[in-house]
Amino acid sequence: MELLQEKAWGPEVLERVSQTFKALGDPTRIRILTLLANEECAVNQIADALQLSQSAVSHQLKTLRAYRFVRYRREGQNMLYSCDDEHIIGLLQEAIRYASEE
Repeated sequence: MELLQEKAWGPEVLERVSQTFKALGDPTRIRILTLLANEECAVNQIADALQLSQSAVSHQLKTLRAYRFVRYRREGQNMLYSCDDEHIIGLLQEAIRYASEE
């Protein structure tokens, strides 16, 4: 596989790949991304659906926004969040398939 040969990428790519896996390394962030892959949600909706505090959800969304995995838009007084990168959802789906195999 040509893509997996180190000559095909530089140190910046290696760092970005490392940071991507680091960001996906938290179960709460995975749960949030899974929810947002299916629907746009406000913080309180995410908190209710995942049985988390709004503070915990906001903290994780801040991290996901920093990595540009989620985007938001304002609707009235609510901020509605959705996935911003289909590549991340695909990567997450592959990881879940891998982890689910026996």
